[in-house]
Amino acid sequence: MRVASWNINSIARRTDLLLDWLARTQPDVVALQELKAPTEAFPTAALQEAGYASLVVGQRTWNGVALLARGHDVLPVTTTLPGDSGDKEARYLEAAINGVLFAGLYLPNGNPQPGPKFDYKLRWFERLRQRTAALWASGQPVVLLGDWNVVPTDADIYKPDSWRDDALLQPQPRAAFAEVLRQGWTDAIKAVHPGQVPFTFWDYRRRAWERDAGLRIDHILVSASLSVVNAGVDREERGRESASDHAPVWAEIKLGKPKRSRAARAGKAA
Repeated sequence: MRVASWNINSIARRTDLLLDWLARTQPDVVALQELKAPTEAFPTAALQEAGYASLVVGQRTWNGVALLARGHDVLPVTTTLPGDSGDKEARYLEAAINGVLFAGLYLPNGNPQPGPKFDYKLRWFERLRQRTAALWASGQPVVLLGDWNVVPTDADIYKPDSWRDDALLQPQPRAAFAEVLRQGWTDAIKAVHPGQVPFTFWDYRRRAWERDAGLRIDHILVSASLSVVNAGVDREERGRESASDHAPVWAEIKLGKPKRSRAARAGKAA
């Protein structure tokens, strides 16, 4: 199963880019973020014609998330992140697709920090941590994917010192992401690219794309009953005309725990 996540940064402006990418890469499941459109304005019919069912939680101007599935129904589980009934921002949804639970998320950016937006980011992250702990404890196959708005380590950004004051690099969200990983989730991109990880975001400013001055803030995490076969970033999508500032991140996954190598088994026995 090929799963992917893409912060599309306005579905109205980039529907054609999305449909073209879907036709070429044919992912089975896609999480979209930053739709910047109400639910009724989402191109459900065009995607259905392309072979994709949709579950959408839209919001005018900002936010908005969706899950797409090729050849399978999208069975809703929840369209809000539990823990705060007063939070009306469209940032989270869960659905069962072909026997796997998918959680699509758009974590708050948090800038400027310190301030109310950063405080909201931390509260939201704590709610997410509690939800991921419950999903992990279920023992079911689960994939968490989306724009997490956190650069996990200094190795995930081209020049960390130039972003040191940004909310994406602050110790608290980094610690929260690490706590989620400690629950047992596999970071798909990091698992496949343990050395130099590919970036997923290049700012529109300061010719960041042209200089490859990127960051890794879009992540796919998988539960213990799933194994990662391959993973990567379709970075060429960032270079297209009128592109989003994010590129799609993807992973090939399958049911079953990854097999340990003979060397790993020998090391554990020793």
